[in-house]
Amino acid sequence: MNRTRIAVLSAATIVAALGLCGCSRDDADTSRPISSAPTTTTTTEAPPASPLPAAEALTDVLYRLADVNIPGADKVALVEQGTADDAVALDKFSHALADNGFAPLTFEATELAWSQTEPDNVTATVNVTAGGDDSARDFSFPMEFTPHGDGWQLTRHTADLLLVMGAGGETPVPPPAPTPPR
Repeated sequence: MNRTRIAVLSAATIVAALGLCGCSRDDADTSRPISSAPTTTTTTEAPPASPLPAAEALTDVLYRLADVNIPGADKVALVEQGTADDAVALDKFSHALADNGFAPLTFEATELAWSQTEPDNVTATVNVTAGGDDSARDFSFPMEFTPHGDGWQLTRHTADLLLVMGAGGETPVPPPAPTPPR
């Protein structure tokens, strides 16, 4: 009798195994959707609900960076991620502007908009007018600012484009080729 029971159980096991192996997608219940890999969606953050800052709030940062009467150490807070090592470069920047006849500078921020890449940052086209009668020295440059406390800072990326930052405080990078202001 044990032989019969073993034969029946073995046969049932083989049938079940073959039945499971023989199932294909065609035999599956098509009334249920087949799950696929999860889909991911990327969302861009909406611009902040607060209004854009006044253009003067941004140009004030630039006026202070260009002011030879403000020591470089006091300008570090005007640049995102500024460190004490940046003080020499910031000091040299303003003195180079004055020594080369660019002072006094006039800054005009136009086309203010929320940054497309960094939430809360603001981008602006800054028109720079150099002192004197030589309008060939005037230029426009896109700049980005980041909120800091109750004010604004020049982003580190923009500061790095405008001048050499870091230990040693090498000579500032010359401004980009002039483009006529709008």
